[in-house]
Amino acid sequence: MKLLTTALCILFVLNCTAQKNVIPVSSSAITGITLPAESKQDKRMLLVAASKMLLEFVSKKQGTGIETIELLYLPATYTIDSLKVALQNANWTIAPVDGEKDYYWLQQNNKQVLSYFTSGKKGKDVYFGETAQSASNIQPAPPAVTINTENTNTIPVNNTPPVETQNTVPAPPITNDLPPVTSVPPSNGYTFVITNWDDGWVSTVKEDFVEVIKGNIKVLVHFPNKTADAYNTVLKEGDYTAWNTLVAPRYSNLKILEWKSIQSWESISFMEGDATENATGKNVHIVFFKKHYSNGSGRYLEFVSDNKADYENEFGSYHNTEFKWDKTANMQYRNKFSVAANDIIGKWSTTDYASISYYYVNTGGSAGTSTTATADEFTFLPGDTYQSQHSGASGMVGNMKFSNQEYKGQTTVTNWNIVLTNRFQGATEKYDSYFEALKGGRALILKDRLNYSYTLVKQQ
Repeated sequence: MKLLTTALCILFVLNCTAQKNVIPVSSSAITGITLPAESKQDKRMLLVAASKMLLEFVSKKQGTGIETIELLYLPATYTIDSLKVALQNANWTIAPVDGEKDYYWLQQNNKQVLSYFTSGKKGKDVYFGETAQSASNIQPAPPAVTINTENTNTIPVNNTPPVETQNTVPAPPITNDLPPVTSVPPSNGYTFVITNWDDGWVSTVKEDFVEVIKGNIKVLVHFPNKTADAYNTVLKEGDYTAWNTLVAPRYSNLKILEWKSIQSWESISFMEGDATENATGKNVHIVFFKKHYSNGSGRYLEFVSDNKADYENEFGSYHNTEFKWDKTANMQYRNKFSVAANDIIGKWSTTDYASISYYYVNTGGSAGTSTTATADEFTFLPGDTYQSQHSGASGMVGNMKFSNQEYKGQTTVTNWNIVLTNRFQGATEKYDSYFEALKGGRALILKDRLNYSYTLVKQQ
């Protein structure tokens, strides 16, 4: 998704000198810094709206939205260092956004701004977005774990508690028949916190993961974690960091830990060893696993059993190939919980971006970029009614077409379905629906009859 986000930025690289709504400016209204000569501000409504979508894709990972937008085009001689100096002189503190190239958090007293800085056709493009509320976890990432790569069988144990998780997740496919549901007293405002699967597995929402149990085998489906999930070009280093962040704090007396991961197009992370479980005092066998799906939807899974044989009897023995891991990988889709009508009241939204750049074969020069950006918002109201808005921009940069659709109607919620009336051309639409548990909340998944999925996050 980071590649798609970066590619979308081409949308904003336009020749601004001939546009009547691109005006000269000497200072930034949001940050107050003085700008170099020949700076311009873009006030075109559609580009302002599109830039807000771009910045909110990053800001929502930290639990906040964007309130005010400022698009600036600066001379080519202006550098990121020049920008940092100007901001620091204006008493702004600067912190890079973890895992997002060219994005920075700016803080001044109670004011917080998300900024993006990139090179355009004729200069530098700067986007400032003042946040609607304070973001969480904006500090720079902690230093990487030091690993002795000469010894593949051992790992240093880090007893530091894991970093808190981010809230945005991609939509997982619905791969299993939906089970009956169990209602228990609400947790964090949600009715269903347990799912009993037809094949004997039971999923329960916990604070930092979903716990899935059958017999003497326990599987922890870890929530997204920005430290553990941060991209690392060296698979081994990324795996060790994830282990120290997600697993190590709950165990002691770790014995030999084997690193058996497989580097490929969709890499397989696989680590196993024996340790004492702090909560129970039991000696257990641990398998730490993740399939790195190309769309970024993979989750870290922690398999805990009495011994290695029990794990292998259920999931099969280790094999040194990227294929035939489906039974193991599909445990991540046990993070699935039923929806009650009261659970969805409020505003839920999502955004998505994609683009393709074209180049001339003979010269290698740019032949333009085709871009698509969408934003979907559902508001579920008391009294079983809803309203939704769906906005989009698509086409070649410089010749974009924009769309907007709004619907209002009735809502009917059952355990695994939501029915909405008065959709496209007045039709009634039935969606497969479920919650995916997150740190402190839920993502609402809606899938229509054409298998198009919305992954919606509740707005504050």
